[in-house]
Amino acid sequence: MSDENPLLVTRQGPVVRAVMNRPHRKNAISTAMGHAWDALLAELARDETARVLVISGAGGAFCAGLDLTEVGAPVAETGKRAREHERNRAIGARYAAISALPQVVIAAVEGPCYAGGLGFVGAADIAFAVPSARFSMPEPRVGLVPAQILPWVARRVGRMAAGRMALEAAPIDGLEAARLGLVNETLPNTAAMEAAVAASIANLMKGAPRALAGTKALLAALGPLAPEGYAAAGAELFAKAAAGPEAAEGIAAFREKRPPSWAG
Repeated sequence: MSDENPLLVTRQGPVVRAVMNRPHRKNAISTAMGHAWDALLAELARDETARVLVISGAGGAFCAGLDLTEVGAPVAETGKRAREHERNRAIGARYAAISALPQVVIAAVEGPCYAGGLGFVGAADIAFAVPSARFSMPEPRVGLVPAQILPWVARRVGRMAAGRMALEAAPIDGLEAARLGLVNETLPNTAAMEAAVAASIANLMKGAPRALAGTKALLAALGPLAPEGYAAAGAELFAKAAAGPEAAEGIAAFREKRPPSWAG
């Protein structure tokens, strides 16, 4: 299927909607989608008329994380390590850019929200889900590490809950995500979630734009997301894992729909 428009961006007045649009891959993040995100975020950072950004996914899915067909693409080990280091560094910078936007960011989640998909939720200011949504950090199951998303999840749910999610890598549903604080609210169905997004936008429109941006800045000033140097160390560890034998086996097992060798 075509990846011609991996990120659909529409605008109605001050409200911008960004829909991740690779439903045939459960909206997994390709290089092209990443570039589209970076262009949009650079534009929004200097846009004084946009007030809200709503993030969602097409085809009943939110985002399945990085496209493993790209991560697993054959290349010499040294080249692969450099490529994956840059890919992971860029995705971490992308989440930071979303969080730093002057606009209020809302995530609306249905279907799978795995791995890198969790970064969009964690970087958003407000997040909604439906009960059938699924949240997971499955990286260790394919020989990778959740380098750049872990701080965003830990900020939402706390270190203990984030640790269990990252180590066990078992999916949780929308109800559990709300209980843990990963999302603000879980609505009964997609229509109810869309109504909640609309109600949230209506409330936000009552706030002064600069005051809202200033409030976001104050929230960010309450404490850093992670210790200095974490993002660089995470990118290096991800790159090392991605170029190693466990990722090769894990991604092959994922493609072949079989358990990896270490799973017994």
